[in-house]
Amino acid sequence: MHIKKKTVLFFSILFLAFATLVSANEAIIKTDNLNIRTGPGTNFEKIGQVHSDEVYPILQEQEGWVEIELTEGTGWVTDEYINISSNKDSKGANQSDMEPVTEKTITIQHDNTQLRDGPSTSYEIIDFANEGTKFNVLSESNEWYEIANDDVTGYVLKQLIKKEESTSFNGMNNKTIVIDAGHGGRDVGAIGATGTHEKDFAFKTTQELKQELTALGANVVLTRKNDEFISLGSRTSLPNILDTDAFISIHYNSFPEMPNVTGIGAYFYDDQNEKLAKDVLQGIAKETGARNRGATFGDFHVIRQTFKPSILVELGFISNPEKEQLLQTNAYQKKLVTGLVNGLNEYFANK
Repeated sequence: MHIKKKTVLFFSILFLAFATLVSANEAIIKTDNLNIRTGPGTNFEKIGQVHSDEVYPILQEQEGWVEIELTEGTGWVTDEYINISSNKDSKGANQSDMEPVTEKTITIQHDNTQLRDGPSTSYEIIDFANEGTKFNVLSESNEWYEIANDDVTGYVLKQLIKKEESTSFNGMNNKTIVIDAGHGGRDVGAIGATGTHEKDFAFKTTQELKQELTALGANVVLTRKNDEFISLGSRTSLPNILDTDAFISIHYNSFPEMPNVTGIGAYFYDDQNEKLAKDVLQGIAKETGARNRGATFGDFHVIRQTFKPSILVELGFISNPEKEQLLQTNAYQKKLVTGLVNGLNEYFANK
């Protein structure tokens, strides 16, 4: 069947016009190395990647996928790792929509936070601000701040500079928390899709978590401080002889027979530790967007023989090639740690 070129052109223009009209939302990327595809599904070709805190206009949504507007062309990303921000004024927003603000400052929460020359993603990016940079707030709307310091004046999406929930309640102060980095030395643990070792992932997470908890006033004790083999008996005796408030054994999963499996899980031995497992798991899932596989009973030596509040967490499947790559990024590790801290805060706040 033949269709006249003019008819095709008419419908193409109509589609583009419609897409522009319905583009009221924006996608805020929640993770690094998120694949962009040519269509709404993993069977479509990869054409690039987007990263944490980048913001893109949404053209349409379809069965768990969104089409986003790129610098050149468009592409599709899964909605599992994005936040959708309503921005009904994205095409018509201007500086006159902003309300003046007096004596207010903000601190940037993430590296490479986009600053624009107007309160919408339709405006050009003029600079990138790094974590910890402080700005004076000149004006604000429902979703945007106009900010300035000695170096630059621009606009930033409010959602990008929200403070982490872990600062809302400091339940870590004076708590003794023992962190067990799973495996070590000759015991490499699970093997990742590209030959990576679970022991290295666990150690990286443990170091990040120790740093964060110590900053919040906790007394942090590690079962292993480097890449060494530690017996199960030594791992459990340490929290038992201390006045331990929580013991967390850090692990990663692998299921090579099904490389597409994803998700996080937690295990407890005594029923009294079920709340700790659920709170921590929920905190991680909320922060990372990872699939929550649930908290359940587990007959593991490190939690069976630890007589203080104790759990074992599985923070992702390194047998999944995409997740393995993601789990190695500093940005995602920080999200995991933030989720762990938020979960511990929830546990201590309602204990």
